[in-house]
Amino acid sequence: MAKDAKLYEYAVNQVPPVVHLFISSIQHSLLMVVSLALPILFAGQVNGTAEFAASLITFSMVAAGLGSIIQSVGLPFVGSGYLCPNVCGPSYFSLSLSAAWVGGIPLMRGMIIIAGLVEMAIAPIIQKLKKIFPTFIVGLVMAMVGVSVIKVSITSFFGLAFRDDAIQRMDIFVGMFSLLVMVLTNLWGKGFVKMYCLLIGMLSGWLLVLILIPQYWHHLAAVKKFPIFALPAIGPEFRGITFDFKMLIPFIIIAIGGSLKSFGNLLVAQKISEPELKEPNFVPIRKGLLADGFSTALAGLLGGMAVDTSSSNIGLAGATKVLSRWISVGAGIFFVIMAFFPKFVAILSMIPKPVLGAAIIFSGSFMICTGLLEMFSEKWNQRKTFVVGISLFFGLSTAFLPGLYARAPHFIQTFFTDPLPTTTIIAIVLNQVFNLDIVLENLRKK
Repeated sequence: MAKDAKLYEYAVNQVPPVVHLFISSIQHSLLMVVSLALPILFAGQVNGTAEFAASLITFSMVAAGLGSIIQSVGLPFVGSGYLCPNVCGPSYFSLSLSAAWVGGIPLMRGMIIIAGLVEMAIAPIIQKLKKIFPTFIVGLVMAMVGVSVIKVSITSFFGLAFRDDAIQRMDIFVGMFSLLVMVLTNLWGKGFVKMYCLLIGMLSGWLLVLILIPQYWHHLAAVKKFPIFALPAIGPEFRGITFDFKMLIPFIIIAIGGSLKSFGNLLVAQKISEPELKEPNFVPIRKGLLADGFSTALAGLLGGMAVDTSSSNIGLAGATKVLSRWISVGAGIFFVIMAFFPKFVAILSMIPKPVLGAAIIFSGSFMICTGLLEMFSEKWNQRKTFVVGISLFFGLSTAFLPGLYARAPHFIQTFFTDPLPTTTIIAIVLNQVFNLDIVLENLRKK
């Protein structure tokens, strides 16, 4: 067993001892559980039965688990070979819901398959776009990956499920306690404690809730009605796959946005896994995007929610310096197995929201700072100031002023959907425009 300079840190290709591999896989699986809120919410929005919700969760977990394995195991032609698990992708949620309202689950499945195929088609092109991704834009994209989880992390941290929910003092206390435990065990802990700081923080926060909030025990009591083991019920909702040409363009746009998000995640995964690289190696990134697209199409085939690479898990890997890709494989296997044990899934889905929010904030902090360090690692100039500044203004405005773009023309809405893809697209375009004089000057010299 090879180790880095510090105890219990494992490089990307190292296989941790069985005990550490098992515990680390569970730690990452707990973070992946956050995404199960999407199929649960989706089932509620389409007035699905309890059996429908259970099947949707099972199919989604199987797709995410298999996607995590394919992404990280290191196959010859697909998968990045980095610790980069898959989870239910929030980018696809609204559009998938629209498809379900229009044509039921068969239409949602068909359009998700198309989105996956689009991402697979984009993957080979990435390798040819090195010139439009200079170091500072790569850093910007990496930072925006962390920024993209701010909304879900903060709302969870304050225990909010709906917009008009009241913030409870106890939720704030639990969130702060959980976050402090995670951070302090990471900063001051050594060996086992440092390695599993997030798991220790989540369990501590969960225990605190059980002590301080007696009614939480009633929620856990509801777990009794769930069976220990169950195969998914393939009801009439999951039979058939259909397509709708009218929804093709929106799903293609979302697929492009999802590709950019995964591109940013893979860049971060590569940066922390191979810090010796002076510039991005686009071969594993191309293979990673291909795996991500395949996993999304697989989710559609199975009848689950679309899946995506997980920013939070990559942030956790960077914060703990435990980078072995086999942990992602283990988490994927654990997620697939867990999908067929409804009682266990129900227990995990009841992890208090402030605890989950603290976990995402902990992981996202690393993502943002890693990107900023990469962005400012080279000499700065006025051109970069305007490229980054303007792209951030418009990119972040999609989070600050979502109602504004809802009233904008459809063409504008298409590109102004989320801080990560919007910032990335604008930065790439502006960098080409603001450096046009340099390009023309070089052409004249030739």
